[in-house]
Amino acid sequence: MTIRGGGGQTASRPPFQKDRPMSHFLDIHTTDPADLRTMIDTARAMKDARNGRPKAAPDDDQPLSGHMVALIFEKPSTRTRVSFDVGVRQLGGQTMVLSGSDMQLGHGETIQDTARVLSRYVDMIMIRTFEEVTLLELAEAATVPVINGLTNRSHPCQIMADILTFEEHRGPIAGKKVVWSGDGNNVCASFLHAAGQFGFDLTFTGPPTLDPEPEFVGFARGKGVTVEIERDPFKAVQGADLVVTDTWLSMHDSMSAQERRHNQLRPYQVNERLMTAAGPQALFMHCLPAHRDEEATSEVMDGPQSVIFDEAENRLHAQKAIMRWCVGT
Repeated sequence: MTIRGGGGQTASRPPFQKDRPMSHFLDIHTTDPADLRTMIDTARAMKDARNGRPKAAPDDDQPLSGHMVALIFEKPSTRTRVSFDVGVRQLGGQTMVLSGSDMQLGHGETIQDTARVLSRYVDMIMIRTFEEVTLLELAEAATVPVINGLTNRSHPCQIMADILTFEEHRGPIAGKKVVWSGDGNNVCASFLHAAGQFGFDLTFTGPPTLDPEPEFVGFARGKGVTVEIERDPFKAVQGADLVVTDTWLSMHDSMSAQERRHNQLRPYQVNERLMTAAGPQALFMHCLPAHRDEEATSEVMDGPQSVIFDEAENRLHAQKAIMRWCVGT
């Protein structure tokens, strides 16, 4: 079979069962909305099919049987590592987990050469990295599918799990109102991409210094959805169907930077007062890991509106659907 790579290169590899050529999953805004919907529906169907089965049991349908997936982690991970590893195995494949220190990606050997070499050894690559350019250069040179497990600019796999979670609890997300409270970070960026592709409105509430990038806001607005910036969090959450936050801190922030961010973001904590203002219809999400009682209180995280552990579980199902889409099944 012939595989389509980001740079238009081709290579002969053992065939997957497929309906179309393989594809990279690099970002929500670069993936066709119809394909995104297919992934969500596939994830839901696979999750339903596993109801009552042992967690470690393989799926009946195993499109990755006999294939190897490289999982590259330049950044530490719990959910991404475990959910991809388990997902590959349930789909019949095997994993090779590689850290940044194992590979020294981009230090010495170029990213492009690394991509070409890995493409001779494995059948798919997932990478969790820092710089977006690393992901893009890897995909450009690879002749196997590449999946964005996270960069400093976006986190598309997480938001696919979030869409799946919302729709399990509240039905179609199109036309709904999502409120992001806190830092306009990479997860917020992918929510803005998803707003444009899935057709829901998004309100950002946070300090001006931490606004999401104008490019991401512009993408969503260009798709015809409403994106608002509201500094008052209690006004922002009025009529919300979903309230989302994320950690205020980066693992690389200095102590002085952490203190500044805390001071800026403290008014945007998701607590019981804020969720009461949002109303009982509003779900609460956090992609985890969380600093409890900082960006969100334990009362909210463990409360009746919280779906954070469904959200965490759904990383597994959403990513399995993404991998299936990448190999054309």
